[in-house]
Amino acid sequence: MELNANGGRIDYRYGEIFKTHILGCPCVMLASPEAARFVLVTQAHLFKPTYPKSKENMIGPWALFFHQGDYHLRLRKLVQGSVAPDALRGLVADIEGLVISLLESWVGREISTFHAMKKFSFDVGILAIFGGRLEERYKEELKKNYIIVEKGYNSFPTCIPGTAYYKAIQARKRLRVILGEIMNERRKTEASDHKDLLGRLMESKDDKGHHLSDDQIADNIIGVLFAAQDTTASVMTWILKFLHDDPKLLESVKAEQMATQETSECGSRPLTWAQTRSMVLTHKVILESLRMASIISFTFREAVADVEYKGYLIPKGWKVMPLFRNIHHSAEFFQEPQIFDPSRFEVAPKPNTFLPFGSGVHACPGNELAKLEMLILIHHLVTKYRWEIAGRRSGEIEYCPFPVPKQGLVAKLWRVSSNTNNNEAEEQ
Repeated sequence: MELNANGGRIDYRYGEIFKTHILGCPCVMLASPEAARFVLVTQAHLFKPTYPKSKENMIGPWALFFHQGDYHLRLRKLVQGSVAPDALRGLVADIEGLVISLLESWVGREISTFHAMKKFSFDVGILAIFGGRLEERYKEELKKNYIIVEKGYNSFPTCIPGTAYYKAIQARKRLRVILGEIMNERRKTEASDHKDLLGRLMESKDDKGHHLSDDQIADNIIGVLFAAQDTTASVMTWILKFLHDDPKLLESVKAEQMATQETSECGSRPLTWAQTRSMVLTHKVILESLRMASIISFTFREAVADVEYKGYLIPKGWKVMPLFRNIHHSAEFFQEPQIFDPSRFEVAPKPNTFLPFGSGVHACPGNELAKLEMLILIHHLVTKYRWEIAGRRSGEIEYCPFPVPKQGLVAKLWRVSSNTNNNEAEEQ
């Protein structure tokens, strides 16, 4: 029970708004489109992003998603500029090369889909941040230390030698050193007109002509890597499962992608940005996968003042969590929400009912890059390969921390013979 703005008493109950201490602190859960818009858009200035201090230390305090106001807007524009359509057009061929390499390495082997997709999304993140100019030795050092940081990110924050958290903090320090070396190399040897994310961050000046510090640049690069990897990898893992489990839908997606391939001289030419924009059914499959999986189940905010919403008082300092999964799986907004049905996106969802990338000023700025990765992956996967899911536990879910099929969906790939009308697989 809490006092409302008029001094009366309010009975919090389960429904679209309720309170809980299940996370160890007072939280208000919001499970309606109107409430999500209230917190994330119309009254966003009353709710600041909030993360545990241990996670802020791991990524870096200057990362854009820890901030509000002018600094946040400045950094957001820089990140958005690096993944805007004009920039993405130039990445299509390189992303396609990464997809081809990934799938070829998978042929004939049983591997965890999620871990394969994590490697792929990390490589795409490196591409978007550094362009095609990063030396291989730097890529390997970044990847090696990033993996250590990731393993300790959700561990208990005990900074004692030998613990996952301690190892992650040490690896985070090494990442800062590596990024410093990369920045110094670029200052010595390259012109200042590069439009990858690193170039934009290094060239940016505020109203007073001040550049970002190297710490600010490093924190934001690490933040983008974190934001770009597990979420995208999780969705791509679910896409493989959803397509595998619906052979009729898979055939329809394959037909669309074979038609796209024919416009590229039977795949002899690279994909183009325009072709990825014409994959209508495949895009609907991605949207429905985002709805069904709801990788980002909720987001954390904290009230910066006492806030009243529909007669309820949200006290200053309380955590506020819009529940995206509840909205995405509500029969009020999506008919038979438990069924995977891409055709539901033939009509645009009602406002604020489909929030896979969040909403408002803190919505994911890299959502178009994520969708581009998925489109290119699906194109090559369904036109050149078939796959089977191994084991009997693919229906179970684990959280690491995002929801993925058990064991990351172990699957085996076979290359499809070009002279069998894609109905048979080559023996490997």
